[in-house]
Amino acid sequence: MPAHDRRVTGTVVDQQNLPVRGARVSITQRQGSFRQTTVSPADFFTIEGLAPALYDIRVEADGFGPWEGSADVRTAAVASVEARLLAAGVAEQIIVTPTRSEQLLGNVPASVSVLTREEIARSPAVVADDVLRQVPAFSLFRRTSSLAAHPTAQGVSLRGIGPSGVSRTLVLLDSVPFNDPFGGWAYWTRVPLQSVDRIEIVEGPSSSLYGNYAMGGVINIMTGRPTRRTLELKPQYGSRNSPKLDFFASDVWRGVGVAVDGSFFDTEGYPIVAEEVRGRVDTKAAVNFANLNLKLEHDPTDRMHLFFRGSYFREERDNAKVSTITGAPEANDTTWTSAGGGVNLRLPDQSQIQARLFADMVTLKSNFLAVPVATPPRSIGRTTLNQRVPTDALGGMVEWSKAFAQNHALTVGTDWRWVDGDSNEQTLDFVTGTRPVLSRISGGSQTSVAFFVQDVIVPMPDLQLVLSARLDHWRNYDGHNLETTIATGLPTPNNALLDDRDDTVVSPRAAVLYHLTDRVSAWGAVSSGFRAPTLNELYRQFRVGTVLTLANNTLGPERLVGGEAGLNVAPTPDTSWRITWFDNRVSDPVSNVTRSISPALITRQRDNLGRTRIRGFQTDLEYRAGPYWRLGAGYLLSSATVREYAADPTLVGNVLPQVPRHRGSAQVSYSNPSHATVALLAQFVGSQFDDDQNRFSLDGYAVADLLVSRQFTRRFEVFFGVQNLFDTLYNVGTNPSTIGTPRLVNGGLRVRFGS
Repeated sequence: MPAHDRRVTGTVVDQQNLPVRGARVSITQRQGSFRQTTVSPADFFTIEGLAPALYDIRVEADGFGPWEGSADVRTAAVASVEARLLAAGVAEQIIVTPTRSEQLLGNVPASVSVLTREEIARSPAVVADDVLRQVPAFSLFRRTSSLAAHPTAQGVSLRGIGPSGVSRTLVLLDSVPFNDPFGGWAYWTRVPLQSVDRIEIVEGPSSSLYGNYAMGGVINIMTGRPTRRTLELKPQYGSRNSPKLDFFASDVWRGVGVAVDGSFFDTEGYPIVAEEVRGRVDTKAAVNFANLNLKLEHDPTDRMHLFFRGSYFREERDNAKVSTITGAPEANDTTWTSAGGGVNLRLPDQSQIQARLFADMVTLKSNFLAVPVATPPRSIGRTTLNQRVPTDALGGMVEWSKAFAQNHALTVGTDWRWVDGDSNEQTLDFVTGTRPVLSRISGGSQTSVAFFVQDVIVPMPDLQLVLSARLDHWRNYDGHNLETTIATGLPTPNNALLDDRDDTVVSPRAAVLYHLTDRVSAWGAVSSGFRAPTLNELYRQFRVGTVLTLANNTLGPERLVGGEAGLNVAPTPDTSWRITWFDNRVSDPVSNVTRSISPALITRQRDNLGRTRIRGFQTDLEYRAGPYWRLGAGYLLSSATVREYAADPTLVGNVLPQVPRHRGSAQVSYSNPSHATVALLAQFVGSQFDDDQNRFSLDGYAVADLLVSRQFTRRFEVFFGVQNLFDTLYNVGTNPSTIGTPRLVNGGLRVRFGS
């Protein structure tokens, strides 16, 4: 018999006998140097080419404790095993985002929330931001869903740090920047939900490692690796004529893993202007999008991992208004092509190097309508502005890390990014909105380069120190506002080439965690952060209803100094409770400041607002009652106020717009494969202001979501979901009064094929 013709096969399931996808399988020869790792598909793995010997097997998967066993192929050609994984305690989950390296959640001195693949599947939401709303610290600008929101209003804010269309939170997809390079917002419809394994949310300042955008935190969306002969389909259909298809397919051939995933969605939408003020100009907000991703992976040796990712995204939106003169809708569409790749190396001294390179090409086209004062109200709409915003971006990262003994881990790295974009605009005549009268090309380029270092020190088993710092240098150049009158071809007084600007920022962080007992730990951190203004804030204007917001090419960077302290308690492996206090003070935050008010138009302009302070606490509780029941709840109290603004002292003491004082959520789920899975999720949001002057308020609201599913076989499942179960009516904006997502019902299938 040939020397290397043996193989080990196995299945990976949880304690309910459900398949566990993406488990990491390691096999080691007991009396030899052979060691091999692989990643299982839905419920099966095979390791071939083994010599006759006795092998130890270890199986690990996110959210589960490890399984260890053995396989004997000394006399038999094939050995089969079943790895039955038990759910890990919450503190035993492995996460990577807070320190850019793998650590147990219970050992991280930071406030972190994790949404697992199972929690994502228990949500009836069809887009990622609606899934993330079960985390109280998460919110989008204007508290509306990406099903209806203009993409420029989809900036994410954690704990209410400066909410606006621009994110104060860095969003990553597999550790590569996901925010729009021109404006900083996130296209949540780009997230490939079917292939997401988990989402890690660092809820505090993270600029010391991640720099720009991470001033308020980090959201890392992590997808699964290619596995052998796997196909998953999730067709569904929802109310308001809303079909969707999600898919994931992968295979591994001669050491090369290939995965293709994507989604297609369409809906006729729903009205977003309150019925009592709705007029001829108002229609439905609707979206159509397609998302396609390709991932390639190869391990030429056990010390090298190569990967490539490419994606194409297209989105078209109707923004719920129509010109009563031409019949043209207020709409926008986006195309986004991205590509990136890199390498992970393990050197002979056991240190590791990671390197990545990525590129983005994005084009946003959008138009805006004015709704003049008329009788009856909202009976006239005309197009005022057409925009086309092309953006190119390149970036890269190199990171070296090494663990010294058992008590010291050092990470050193550098990253850089270049962004170039323009807002090409045509202002239309003020009577019919059909004739261009003004042309504007406003934009420029921005570069940033950074160096960072982190040291994780464990001076004693119960104590961990994390020290990190980052040096960022950013520069805006080639800024221009080329404005001409179309009728004459002559430049306007606003036509100008803009001065270059640059700045250098140091962002340190120091954190400590101490295990008081094996079930109680306390931690604290002090840090600083920054965010450079985006090209969007510097150069692009926009209009929403009767509110016109102007750009400001003189903006400077925002800076934050903050502190956090927390207590984590796990009285049993199935119970966890944490509470975190935070206090963040921001200098020169970019905000939309009101400049003038008239019945027909409110004009605002972006400006550095002096100083703001955001402080409060958050707490959450999770309990697993046996193998089937899971309960959780979370609450955030946030006080966000203006502390200083020399240009308009009347704003001092005002609450930051779009920041509710109270936000909370609760979930209860029952999952038994012999019967059904039922999940009920609820969230409440307190009242908030819609403007910087605190003149327009939005009442609080509470909504509930429901998901019911039944797994008939290990590969076939039927599900039914409802968002906003009780069809709660709540406001998301003023001028005019706009409303949030109504009741949405959907149902469909999950079909899995594998080895």
